[in-house]
Amino acid sequence: MKLDSNNHSVFLMYYHLVLVVKYRREVIDDTISDYSREKFVSLGEKYNITLVEWNHDLDHVHILFKAHPNTELSKFINAYKSASSRLVKKEFPLVRKKLWKEMFWSRSFCLLTTCGSPIEVVKKYIENQGEK
Repeated sequence: MKLDSNNHSVFLMYYHLVLVVKYRREVIDDTISDYSREKFVSLGEKYNITLVEWNHDLDHVHILFKAHPNTELSKFINAYKSASSRLVKKEFPLVRKKLWKEMFWSRSFCLLTTCGSPIEVVKKYIENQGEK
C-alpha cells in the first residue's frame, strides 16, 4: 500500500461521495457525466483532491476520491456543486427545462470514508453503478 505524504505527514484518505440531482430528475447521461467529471478534476486540484473512480446513474453520481488531511471537504463539495450546477445548466440548456428551479444538485449529499474497505472493492461497487 502506497501512502500519500506532504511536508509534515503521511496519510491515505479515501472518500465515497454520492451527489443526487434535485428532485431525482433523470438528466445525467454520459455527456453530462463526463463534463461534470472534468469539472470535479479541475476544481479538485485546487483542494488537493484526486479523483479515483467516477460513475453515474440517470439521477446521481458516485465518486471515489483521495484527499489530504487539511482539505476542507465541505467547502470543496459546496464549491463543486455550485460551479458544476451553473456550468451544466449553461452548457446543456435542456437540463434546465427538466428542473423546477435553478438548482441542479440536491442540497444534501452522502460522504463516506471507505472505513478500511479494500479500495478495489469500493472501486468495483462504483464501476457497477447504473447496471441492472
